[in-house]
Amino acid sequence: MASSCSQALRHHACKSSRILRIHLQKSWPNRGFALNSAADNQPAVSSLEEIVIPKKKTWSKEAVLQALVSTVNRDPTASDYRFQDDPYLTPKTSLDFKLFSLSQESGRNTAKYFINKYPNYFQKDYAQPHIPCLMPETLEARIEDLSEAALTERIELRKVRAAVDLYDQLLQAGTSVSLDVTNDLLDLICFYGDRDPAQENVPEQRSEETEDVQEEPQPRKGRAPKASDLLKATWKENNNAERIFALLSEPNTRSYSALIRGMVKYGAYSRAFSTYTDLLNNRLTADVNIFNALITAAPEVQEKYNEKWELIVDLLKQMAEQKVKPNLLTFNAVLKALRRCGALGKSQAFPVISEMKALSIEPSLASYNHVLSIFYKTGAPIQGQKDILQEVMYEVSGKSFTPQDPDDAQFFITAMRICLDTKDIEQAYRVHELLRVGENWRLMGNDLKQNIYYTRFFSLLCLMENVDVVLKWYRDLIPSVYYPTSNIMTDLLRALDTDSRLDLIPQIWKDIKLLGHANRQKLVEELLALMAREKHSQEVQESFADCALDIKRMYNTGDRGKVMMSWTAGSLSDVISVLLAAQRRQDAWDTLKLFKTHNRVPSAELLNQFLTCVKESGDVDQAVELVQISAGFCLPETPELIQRIQQEFELSEQHKSILSDLEIRTFNSE
Repeated sequence: MASSCSQALRHHACKSSRILRIHLQKSWPNRGFALNSAADNQPAVSSLEEIVIPKKKTWSKEAVLQALVSTVNRDPTASDYRFQDDPYLTPKTSLDFKLFSLSQESGRNTAKYFINKYPNYFQKDYAQPHIPCLMPETLEARIEDLSEAALTERIELRKVRAAVDLYDQLLQAGTSVSLDVTNDLLDLICFYGDRDPAQENVPEQRSEETEDVQEEPQPRKGRAPKASDLLKATWKENNNAERIFALLSEPNTRSYSALIRGMVKYGAYSRAFSTYTDLLNNRLTADVNIFNALITAAPEVQEKYNEKWELIVDLLKQMAEQKVKPNLLTFNAVLKALRRCGALGKSQAFPVISEMKALSIEPSLASYNHVLSIFYKTGAPIQGQKDILQEVMYEVSGKSFTPQDPDDAQFFITAMRICLDTKDIEQAYRVHELLRVGENWRLMGNDLKQNIYYTRFFSLLCLMENVDVVLKWYRDLIPSVYYPTSNIMTDLLRALDTDSRLDLIPQIWKDIKLLGHANRQKLVEELLALMAREKHSQEVQESFADCALDIKRMYNTGDRGKVMMSWTAGSLSDVISVLLAAQRRQDAWDTLKLFKTHNRVPSAELLNQFLTCVKESGDVDQAVELVQISAGFCLPETPELIQRIQQEFELSEQHKSILSDLEIRTFNSE
């Protein structure tokens, strides 16, 4: 069977080769082809030969999915991918997005909790191929005896207190622990600040030990301490890390590295430098991680800008003397420290970048973020520094970055902040284009950072672009990617006003309701003022009137039956003006009565406008009632309204009598 298949394949290959040669000779008769292969000269059925199949390319497990993703663009009408499995929970507002995403994450954590708490009930593996993250995690120690293996297991499970207790038991039992395992334990203690890490599914509980602060980090000058500074865990003197380190007979560089990095992470900057001095006294050389931590701590132990920089330069010289090669995080630590060196940082930022390139170290997004932060301080005036942003964007444009530094996620919001401060729409487009390159979108950070980025981007669009471009971005980003705030919707309304496209206000009002901002009084009053400011075509005025009545219902009922907004004299006047412009006199009259209901006073201009509309219909009774309303509010313009009615309307004796009484009453009140 195998031999017959082999002969058939060879016969087919020979036949195809002859057909191809004949076709080429007919197509190019003047050209010669050396196609007289052995296959052309051999018979159809030759002796048996082994067919060598070429090696196929090995693809990753996600190759097919990646290929499919590259063929599909983002759907601007679809919700975020996290909510597409359940259309009922598709968010329509920023509040819904936050609530649904947190609820979904809470449900996922709850499921993980039960799976990990009772793993014996979830041993059946239905996934093909096997997906390890869907199976129960090993959270409890299985080795119960007193051994180094048990200590290693607790270190891998990140059981800080259990590992420390077991280490002490081993020493008390006379069992020696290897230096590598002890260093692993030091790494664990220093990373988590000598306390057990907060579990994903269990709320973190603060103990008295975390509040017992022996050495607090000094707050920066010029700013009040934040709540996060007060709640942040700090390094305690003589904690378990220092105690275990002191028990080591011959600590090595890794031992010092764990201790110093922990001290810097939890604010014990002076102790970190003292520990580094002990390392040098013991004739050991530091590693790159130690120097990175000390450079980070340098601005905290010195006050003057030049002293901070001199300490950093001294550390870099010691790196060279100890033949420690710097890495990306080293230079990023230098740049981050320069952000706190004032004008000195501006003179040293680009030489640091040049030194990185000289050492063939490609800067990351965090490197450029620090450079931008050095030259563009938040809230500081910008004086001829726009070219810095252009140079940075020239360096990063078209490049795809990967996460290498925790501060990589700060680049896009920093760059967009600078674009907004400098009103540079061209660079904003370049920043947004960089976001679309490769998988750079992964470096935007969490949902909060994404919201900040798009808020700044859309604010700049409303300021600098015409309304057609703004609406194009509006339809592309909202609400599939971004849920705008009420301030952004106000910026959009002002953009419509700038380009004289107020006819789109009713459509924007529908979006405002959909996005959950219909109870924002400042936004609603801005919208009413724009509709009432000037007259438009009758069709536009009719749509404005419908919008005004819809807003009136929102004032009366609010959201979920609760009154969320309170009427002001200005908002009532604007609604009445819009209704009068659309010849909705009865609706305007009903709204006018709300002044008395809500203890608001109408303006004389509004009453004159209303009287003009009443005059067109010739309704004397309503005109007289309008004067009575004015007199009820004791407006000083009441006599003028009475005189105008007497001149412009045909009054009956009853009407004249009413007006005379009002005139006498007004005169007596004065």
